[in-house]
Amino acid sequence: MPDTATPRRTRLRALVRVRVGGLPGPFWVLWSGTLVNRLGAMVSPFLSLYLTQTRDVPLATVGLVLTAVGVGSVISQPLGGFLTDRLGRRAALTGGMLANAAALLLLGQARTLPAITAAGLAVGVTVDLYRPAAQALVADAVPAADRTRAFGLLLWSVNLGFSAAMVLGGRLASHGFHLLFWVDATACAVFGFLVWFAVPETHPASPDHVTGSYGTVVADRVMLAFAGVVVIYATVFQQAFATLPLSMAGHGLDGSAYGAIMGVNGVVVILVQPLVGHRLAALDKSRVLAAGFVLAAAGNTLVATAANLTMYGLAVAVWSVGEVLVFGVTAAIVADLAPPALRGRYNGLLGMAWGTGFLLAPLVGTRLLAGGAPVLWLSCAGLCLLAALGQLALAPSIRARTEVGSKEPATAQAG
Repeated sequence: MPDTATPRRTRLRALVRVRVGGLPGPFWVLWSGTLVNRLGAMVSPFLSLYLTQTRDVPLATVGLVLTAVGVGSVISQPLGGFLTDRLGRRAALTGGMLANAAALLLLGQARTLPAITAAGLAVGVTVDLYRPAAQALVADAVPAADRTRAFGLLLWSVNLGFSAAMVLGGRLASHGFHLLFWVDATACAVFGFLVWFAVPETHPASPDHVTGSYGTVVADRVMLAFAGVVVIYATVFQQAFATLPLSMAGHGLDGSAYGAIMGVNGVVVILVQPLVGHRLAALDKSRVLAAGFVLAAAGNTLVATAANLTMYGLAVAVWSVGEVLVFGVTAAIVADLAPPALRGRYNGLLGMAWGTGFLLAPLVGTRLLAGGAPVLWLSCAGLCLLAALGQLALAPSIRARTEVGSKEPATAQAG
Protein backbone atom coordinates (compact mmCIF):
# COMPACT_ATOMS: atom_id res chain seq x y z
CA MET A 1 0.00 0.00 0.00
CA PRO A 2 1.31 3.51 -0.79
CA ASP A 3 2.40 5.59 2.17
CA THR A 4 -0.10 8.47 2.33
CA ALA A 5 0.90 9.65 5.79
CA THR A 6 4.10 11.39 4.63
CA PRO A 7 2.39 13.62 1.99
CA ARG A 8 -0.30 14.51 4.54
CA ARG A 9 2.34 15.49 7.08
CA THR A 10 4.15 17.53 4.42
CA ARG A 11 0.96 19.36 3.48
CA LEU A 12 0.19 20.00 7.15
CA ARG A 13 3.66 21.42 7.78
CA ALA A 14 3.31 23.66 4.71
CA LEU A 15 -0.10 24.84 5.91
CA VAL A 16 1.22 25.68 9.36
CA ARG A 17 4.29 27.41 7.92
CA VAL A 18 2.15 29.70 5.74
CA ARG A 19 0.01 30.75 8.70
CA VAL A 20 2.48 30.98 11.57
CA GLY A 21 5.96 30.36 10.17
CA GLY A 22 8.78 32.85 9.77
CA LEU A 23 7.90 35.11 12.70
CA PRO A 24 10.71 35.93 15.16
CA GLY A 25 11.01 34.48 18.65
CA PRO A 26 10.22 37.76 20.48
CA PHE A 27 6.85 37.86 18.71
CA TRP A 28 5.91 34.43 20.04
CA VAL A 29 6.89 35.43 23.56
CA LEU A 30 4.60 38.43 23.19
CA TRP A 31 1.86 36.21 21.72
CA SER A 32 2.12 33.77 24.63
CA GLY A 33 2.11 36.56 27.18
CA THR A 34 -0.96 38.10 25.55
CA LEU A 35 -2.74 34.75 25.74
CA VAL A 36 -1.92 34.43 29.45
CA ASN A 37 -3.05 38.00 30.08
CA ARG A 38 -6.36 37.51 28.26
CA LEU A 39 -6.97 34.18 30.01
CA GLY A 40 -6.79 36.09 33.27
CA ALA A 41 -8.82 39.11 32.15
CA MET A 42 -11.81 38.41 34.38
CA VAL A 43 -12.48 41.59 36.33
CA SER A 44 -13.83 43.86 33.61
CA PRO A 45 -16.65 41.60 32.31
CA PHE A 46 -17.91 40.92 35.83
CA LEU A 47 -17.26 44.32 37.41
CA SER A 48 -20.90 45.44 37.38
CA LEU A 49 -22.01 42.22 39.09
CA TYR A 50 -19.19 42.52 41.63
CA LEU A 51 -20.16 46.07 42.55
CA THR A 52 -23.87 45.34 42.93
CA GLN A 53 -23.67 41.92 44.56
CA THR A 54 -20.55 42.19 46.75
CA ARG A 55 -20.18 45.90 47.49
CA ASP A 56 -23.92 46.72 47.44
CA VAL A 57 -23.34 49.68 45.14
CA PRO A 58 -26.67 51.00 43.79
CA LEU A 59 -27.23 50.36 40.10
CA ALA A 60 -27.29 54.08 39.30
CA THR A 61 -23.94 54.55 41.04
CA VAL A 62 -22.36 51.64 39.18
CA GLY A 63 -22.49 53.87 36.11
CA LEU A 64 -20.30 56.41 37.93
CA VAL A 65 -17.64 53.82 38.64
CA LEU A 66 -17.73 52.47 35.09
CA THR A 67 -17.46 56.01 33.74
CA ALA A 68 -14.35 56.53 35.88
CA VAL A 69 -12.88 53.37 34.36
CA GLY A 70 -13.80 54.62 30.88
CA VAL A 71 -12.24 58.05 31.42
CA GLY A 72 -9.07 56.38 32.65
CA SER A 73 -8.95 54.13 29.60
CA VAL A 74 -9.00 57.15 27.27
CA ILE A 75 -5.86 58.40 29.04
CA SER A 76 -4.23 54.97 29.23
CA GLN A 77 -2.87 54.43 25.74
CA PRO A 78 -1.59 57.97 25.06
CA LEU A 79 0.29 57.75 28.36
CA GLY A 80 1.52 54.28 27.44
CA GLY A 81 2.68 55.57 24.07
CA PHE A 82 4.71 58.33 25.71
CA LEU A 83 6.32 55.85 28.12
CA THR A 84 7.02 53.42 25.27
CA ASP A 85 9.03 55.97 23.30
CA ARG A 86 10.65 57.52 26.37
CA LEU A 87 11.57 54.46 28.45
CA GLY A 88 11.64 51.69 25.86
CA ARG A 89 9.24 48.91 24.91
CA ARG A 90 10.12 46.42 27.67
CA ALA A 91 10.03 48.90 30.54
CA ALA A 92 6.71 50.39 29.40
CA LEU A 93 5.05 47.00 28.93
CA THR A 94 6.31 45.43 32.14
CA GLY A 95 5.70 48.59 34.17
CA GLY A 96 2.20 48.92 32.73
CA MET A 97 1.32 45.33 33.53
CA LEU A 98 2.59 45.59 37.12
CA ALA A 99 0.76 48.91 37.61
CA ASN A 100 -2.46 47.35 36.35
CA ALA A 101 -1.99 44.35 38.66
CA ALA A 102 -1.61 46.71 41.64
CA ALA A 103 -4.66 48.75 40.60
CA LEU A 104 -6.78 45.59 40.29
CA LEU A 105 -5.82 44.47 43.79
CA LEU A 106 -6.62 47.94 45.15
CA LEU A 107 -10.04 47.82 43.51
CA GLY A 108 -10.69 44.39 44.99
CA GLN A 109 -9.87 45.70 48.48
CA ALA A 110 -11.69 49.07 48.24
CA ARG A 111 -14.73 49.40 50.49
CA THR A 112 -16.10 52.96 50.28
CA LEU A 113 -17.55 54.50 47.13
CA PRO A 114 -14.80 57.18 46.82
CA ALA A 115 -12.14 54.49 47.21
CA ILE A 116 -13.87 52.21 44.67
CA THR A 117 -14.22 55.08 42.19
CA ALA A 118 -10.57 56.12 42.60
CA ALA A 119 -9.41 52.52 42.21
CA GLY A 120 -11.64 52.17 39.14
CA LEU A 121 -10.00 55.24 37.62
CA ALA A 122 -6.57 53.71 38.37
CA VAL A 123 -7.61 50.47 36.67
CA GLY A 124 -8.76 52.43 33.62
CA VAL A 125 -5.52 54.44 33.42
CA THR A 126 -3.33 51.32 33.70
CA VAL A 127 -5.40 48.76 31.78
CA ASP A 128 -3.93 49.58 28.35
CA LEU A 129 -0.60 51.14 29.28
CA TYR A 130 1.05 48.05 27.81
CA ARG A 131 -0.71 48.09 24.46
CA PRO A 132 1.34 50.75 22.56
CA ALA A 133 4.51 48.99 23.72
CA ALA A 134 3.20 45.62 22.52
CA GLN A 135 2.24 47.03 19.12
CA ALA A 136 5.57 48.85 18.82
CA LEU A 137 7.41 45.61 19.65
CA VAL A 138 5.62 43.83 16.82
CA ALA A 139 6.32 46.68 14.39
CA ASP A 140 9.99 46.74 15.44
CA ALA A 141 10.65 43.01 15.43
CA VAL A 142 8.51 41.77 12.53
CA PRO A 143 9.35 42.62 8.88
CA ALA A 144 6.78 44.88 7.19
CA ALA A 145 5.59 42.10 4.88
CA ASP A 146 4.61 39.92 7.86
CA ARG A 147 3.10 42.54 10.18
CA THR A 148 -0.51 42.10 9.06
CA ARG A 149 -0.27 38.37 9.72
CA ALA A 150 1.41 38.98 13.09
CA PHE A 151 -1.20 41.47 14.29
CA GLY A 152 -3.92 39.08 13.15
CA LEU A 153 -2.38 36.28 15.22
CA LEU A 154 -2.36 38.61 18.24
CA LEU A 155 -6.08 39.24 17.68
CA TRP A 156 -6.60 35.49 17.61
CA SER A 157 -4.70 35.12 20.88
CA VAL A 158 -6.80 37.85 22.51
CA ASN A 159 -10.10 36.27 21.46
CA LEU A 160 -9.01 32.76 22.35
CA GLY A 161 -7.94 33.84 25.83
CA PHE A 162 -10.92 36.10 26.45
CA SER A 163 -13.44 33.46 25.38
CA ALA A 164 -11.94 31.02 27.87
CA ALA A 165 -11.76 33.74 30.53
CA MET A 166 -15.51 34.42 30.26
CA VAL A 167 -16.29 30.76 30.99
CA LEU A 168 -13.66 30.34 33.71
CA GLY A 169 -14.48 33.72 35.26
CA GLY A 170 -18.14 32.80 35.61
CA ARG A 171 -17.23 29.65 37.49
CA LEU A 172 -14.73 31.38 39.76
CA ALA A 173 -17.20 34.16 40.51
CA SER A 174 -19.59 31.59 41.95
CA HIS A 175 -16.91 30.85 44.58
CA GLY A 176 -16.21 34.51 45.34
CA PHE A 177 -15.50 37.56 43.21
CA HIS A 178 -12.21 38.27 44.99
CA LEU A 179 -10.64 35.33 43.18
CA LEU A 180 -11.14 37.21 39.92
CA PHE A 181 -8.98 40.12 41.08
CA TRP A 182 -6.13 37.85 42.15
CA VAL A 183 -6.22 35.78 38.94
CA ASP A 184 -6.32 38.91 36.77
CA ALA A 185 -3.48 40.58 38.70
CA THR A 186 -1.35 37.42 38.54
CA ALA A 187 -1.87 37.13 34.78
CA CYS A 188 -0.78 40.76 34.35
CA ALA A 189 2.40 40.17 36.36
CA VAL A 190 3.23 36.96 34.46
CA PHE A 191 2.88 38.77 31.13
CA GLY A 192 5.05 41.66 32.29
CA PHE A 193 7.87 39.52 33.65
CA LEU A 194 7.75 37.20 30.63
CA VAL A 195 8.42 40.14 28.31
CA TRP A 196 11.04 41.65 30.63
CA PHE A 197 13.13 38.48 30.80
CA ALA A 198 12.53 36.96 27.36
CA VAL A 199 12.12 39.82 24.86
CA PRO A 200 15.04 42.02 23.76
CA GLU A 201 14.61 45.79 23.70
CA THR A 202 13.74 46.95 20.17
CA HIS A 203 13.54 50.71 20.72
CA PRO A 204 15.78 52.28 18.04
CA ALA A 205 18.86 54.08 19.28
CA SER A 206 18.00 57.46 17.77
CA PRO A 207 17.88 61.06 18.94
CA ASP A 208 14.32 61.19 17.55
CA HIS A 209 12.95 59.93 20.86
CA VAL A 210 14.19 63.14 22.48
CA THR A 211 12.76 65.62 19.94
CA GLY A 212 9.61 63.74 18.92
CA SER A 213 6.36 64.46 20.74
CA TYR A 214 2.61 64.10 20.43
CA GLY A 215 2.75 67.41 18.57
CA THR A 216 4.60 65.55 15.82
CA VAL A 217 1.90 62.88 15.74
CA VAL A 218 -0.99 65.36 15.65
CA ALA A 219 0.74 67.27 12.85
CA ASP A 220 0.59 64.08 10.75
CA ARG A 221 -2.69 64.74 8.93
CA VAL A 222 -2.92 61.23 7.52
CA MET A 223 -2.60 59.66 10.96
CA LEU A 224 -5.04 62.15 12.45
CA ALA A 225 -7.62 61.43 9.76
CA PHE A 226 -7.11 57.69 10.22
CA ALA A 227 -7.71 58.10 13.96
CA GLY A 228 -10.99 59.85 13.10
CA VAL A 229 -12.06 56.86 11.00
CA VAL A 230 -11.26 54.57 13.93
CA VAL A 231 -13.38 56.69 16.31
CA ILE A 232 -16.39 56.24 14.00
CA TYR A 233 -15.97 52.47 13.82
CA ALA A 234 -15.20 52.14 17.54
CA THR A 235 -18.44 53.96 18.41
CA VAL A 236 -20.34 51.36 16.38
CA PHE A 237 -18.24 48.39 17.52
CA GLN A 238 -18.93 49.09 21.20
CA GLN A 239 -22.70 48.96 20.63
CA ALA A 240 -22.34 45.18 20.91
CA PHE A 241 -21.71 45.76 24.63
CA ALA A 242 -23.57 49.02 25.22
CA THR A 243 -26.94 48.60 23.51
CA LEU A 244 -27.19 45.15 21.90
CA PRO A 245 -28.39 43.52 25.16
CA LEU A 246 -31.01 46.27 25.53
CA SER A 247 -32.16 45.79 21.94
CA MET A 248 -32.43 42.03 22.46
CA ALA A 249 -34.37 42.53 25.69
CA GLY A 250 -36.93 44.47 23.67
CA HIS A 251 -37.67 41.21 21.85
CA GLY A 252 -37.95 39.20 25.07
CA LEU A 253 -34.43 37.75 24.91
CA ASP A 254 -32.69 37.52 28.30
CA GLY A 255 -29.07 37.64 29.48
CA SER A 256 -28.38 34.01 28.63
CA ALA A 257 -29.43 34.68 25.04
CA TYR A 258 -27.09 37.67 24.92
CA GLY A 259 -24.26 35.50 26.27
CA ALA A 260 -24.89 32.94 23.55
CA ILE A 261 -24.83 35.65 20.89
CA MET A 262 -21.54 37.01 22.16
CA GLY A 263 -20.23 33.46 22.09
CA VAL A 264 -20.94 33.49 18.34
CA ASN A 265 -18.58 36.45 18.03
CA GLY A 266 -15.74 34.59 19.76
CA VAL A 267 -16.26 31.41 17.73
CA VAL A 268 -16.33 33.27 14.40
CA VAL A 269 -13.16 35.23 15.15
CA ILE A 270 -11.31 32.14 16.41
CA LEU A 271 -12.31 30.12 13.32
CA VAL A 272 -12.02 32.76 10.61
CA GLN A 273 -8.77 34.51 11.56
CA PRO A 274 -6.47 31.51 10.91
CA LEU A 275 -8.20 30.98 7.55
CA VAL A 276 -7.77 34.51 6.21
CA GLY A 277 -5.11 36.22 8.34
CA HIS A 278 -2.13 35.05 6.27
CA ARG A 279 -3.80 36.22 3.05
CA LEU A 280 -4.39 39.83 4.10
CA ALA A 281 -0.75 40.92 3.75
CA ALA A 282 -0.96 40.56 -0.05
CA LEU A 283 -3.95 42.93 -0.22
CA ASP A 284 -4.17 46.70 0.03
CA LYS A 285 -4.72 47.43 3.73
CA SER A 286 -7.16 50.30 3.19
CA ARG A 287 -9.36 48.17 0.94
CA VAL A 288 -9.31 45.35 3.48
CA LEU A 289 -10.29 47.83 6.19
CA ALA A 290 -13.08 49.30 4.06
CA ALA A 291 -14.36 45.78 3.37
CA GLY A 292 -14.42 45.14 7.11
CA PHE A 293 -16.44 48.31 7.64
CA VAL A 294 -18.90 47.26 4.92
CA LEU A 295 -19.38 43.87 6.59
CA ALA A 296 -19.98 45.70 9.88
CA ALA A 297 -22.60 47.81 8.09
CA ALA A 298 -24.25 44.64 6.79
CA GLY A 299 -24.29 43.10 10.26
CA ASN A 300 -25.84 46.21 11.80
CA THR A 301 -28.46 46.29 9.05
CA LEU A 302 -29.39 42.70 9.90
CA VAL A 303 -29.71 43.63 13.60
CA ALA A 304 -32.19 46.36 12.59
CA THR A 305 -34.51 43.65 11.27
CA ALA A 306 -33.73 40.93 13.86
CA ALA A 307 -36.48 39.70 16.17
CA ASN A 308 -35.23 36.26 17.26
CA LEU A 309 -32.07 34.54 18.42
CA THR A 310 -31.23 33.10 14.99
CA MET A 311 -31.32 36.49 13.26
CA TYR A 312 -29.26 38.13 15.99
CA GLY A 313 -26.73 35.31 15.72
CA LEU A 314 -26.48 35.75 11.95
CA ALA A 315 -26.00 39.51 12.32
CA VAL A 316 -23.22 39.09 14.88
CA ALA A 317 -21.53 36.43 12.72
CA VAL A 318 -21.45 38.85 9.76
CA TRP A 319 -20.00 41.77 11.68
CA SER A 320 -17.52 39.42 13.39
CA VAL A 321 -15.99 38.56 10.01
CA GLY A 322 -15.66 42.30 9.49
CA GLU A 323 -13.99 42.54 12.90
CA VAL A 324 -11.31 40.07 11.79
CA LEU A 325 -10.50 42.27 8.79
CA VAL A 326 -10.53 45.53 10.77
CA PHE A 327 -8.37 44.38 13.66
CA GLY A 328 -6.08 42.45 11.32
CA VAL A 329 -4.88 45.56 9.48
CA THR A 330 -5.50 48.59 11.74
CA ALA A 331 -2.32 48.25 13.81
CA ALA A 332 -0.36 47.34 10.66
CA ILE A 333 -1.42 50.65 9.06
CA VAL A 334 -0.19 52.55 12.10
CA ALA A 335 3.10 50.65 11.95
CA ASP A 336 3.51 51.82 8.35
CA LEU A 337 2.67 55.44 9.18
CA ALA A 338 4.80 55.81 12.32
CA PRO A 339 8.51 56.67 12.37
CA PRO A 340 10.24 53.90 14.37
CA ALA A 341 11.17 56.19 17.27
CA LEU A 342 7.54 57.41 17.60
CA ARG A 343 5.70 54.11 17.26
CA GLY A 344 4.66 54.27 20.90
CA ARG A 345 3.02 57.67 20.52
CA TYR A 346 1.37 56.78 17.20
CA ASN A 347 -0.14 53.68 18.80
CA GLY A 348 -1.09 55.83 21.78
CA LEU A 349 -3.13 58.07 19.49
CA LEU A 350 -4.73 54.98 17.94
CA GLY A 351 -5.62 53.75 21.43
CA MET A 352 -7.09 57.13 22.31
CA ALA A 353 -9.25 56.90 19.19
CA TRP A 354 -10.58 53.52 20.33
CA GLY A 355 -11.12 54.82 23.86
CA THR A 356 -12.98 57.89 22.60
CA GLY A 357 -15.28 55.70 20.53
CA PHE A 358 -15.93 53.43 23.50
CA LEU A 359 -16.72 56.46 25.66
CA LEU A 360 -19.10 57.91 23.08
CA ALA A 361 -20.81 54.59 22.33
CA PRO A 362 -23.25 54.40 25.27
CA LEU A 363 -24.11 58.10 25.02
CA VAL A 364 -24.83 57.95 21.29
CA GLY A 365 -26.31 54.46 21.31
CA THR A 366 -28.85 54.94 24.10
CA ARG A 367 -30.10 58.19 22.58
CA LEU A 368 -30.59 56.57 19.18
CA LEU A 369 -32.19 53.50 20.76
CA ALA A 370 -34.79 55.78 22.37
CA GLY A 371 -36.04 56.40 18.83
CA GLY A 372 -36.40 52.67 18.20
CA ALA A 373 -34.02 49.81 17.45
CA PRO A 374 -34.12 50.31 13.64
CA VAL A 375 -33.03 53.94 14.09
CA LEU A 376 -30.01 52.85 16.15
CA TRP A 377 -28.82 50.00 14.00
CA LEU A 378 -29.41 51.64 10.61
CA SER A 379 -27.54 54.71 11.91
CA CYS A 380 -24.68 52.39 12.89
CA ALA A 381 -24.73 50.88 9.41
CA GLY A 382 -24.54 54.37 7.92
CA LEU A 383 -21.59 55.28 10.14
CA CYS A 384 -19.74 52.13 9.03
CA LEU A 385 -20.27 53.06 5.38
CA LEU A 386 -19.02 56.58 6.16
CA ALA A 387 -15.91 55.07 7.74
CA ALA A 388 -15.39 52.90 4.64
CA LEU A 389 -15.59 55.92 2.33
CA GLY A 390 -13.22 57.87 4.56
CA GLN A 391 -10.70 55.03 4.55
CA LEU A 392 -10.82 54.70 0.77
CA ALA A 393 -10.19 58.45 0.50
CA LEU A 394 -7.09 58.04 2.70
CA ALA A 395 -5.88 54.99 0.77
CA PRO A 396 -3.50 56.75 -1.68
CA SER A 397 -1.70 58.61 1.11
CA ILE A 398 -1.43 55.48 3.27
CA ARG A 399 -0.24 53.45 0.29
CA ALA A 400 2.55 55.93 -0.40
CA ARG A 401 3.71 55.79 3.22
CA THR A 402 3.47 51.99 3.21
CA GLU A 403 5.84 51.75 0.26
CA VAL A 404 8.41 53.73 2.22
CA GLY A 405 7.88 51.74 5.44
CA SER A 406 8.17 48.39 3.69
CA LYS A 407 11.83 49.15 2.95
CA GLU A 408 12.69 49.42 6.66
CA PRO A 409 14.29 46.34 8.25
CA ALA A 410 13.07 44.91 11.53
CA THR A 411 15.01 46.37 14.46
CA ALA A 412 15.00 43.58 17.05
CA GLN A 413 18.21 43.64 19.03
CA ALA A 414 19.57 42.59 22.34
CA GLY A 415 18.67 44.95 25.10
